[in-house]
Amino acid sequence: MTTPLEVEVNGDIEKAFKNLKKKMAFEGIFKELKRRRYYEKPSEEKKRKREEAERRRLKKIRRMSSGPSRGGVKRTGGPTGSRPGQRFGGTDTNA
Repeated sequence: MTTPLEVEVNGDIEKAFKNLKKKMAFEGIFKELKRRRYYEKPSEEKKRKREEAERRRLKKIRRMSSGPSRGGVKRTGGPTGSRPGQRFGGTDTNA
């Protein structure tokens, strides 16, 4: 059984509800509810679990291969890091 989710309510119920939904999404509760709406045959469950494991494996490989090259630097600007208003790396035709 899972542990209960607790959220502080400091006067703003909307903010508390938003935080609760965020925690539920992080815990995977919404995904689980959606999955349990209909009966899943054992063969379908095995297939889904195999595909999820493959997705996690590929994600881990991507993270490992691109880890050090990022260096924790956040990119700014557009796709080329250019000045605002310039979308793609070409010359500015409006100048």
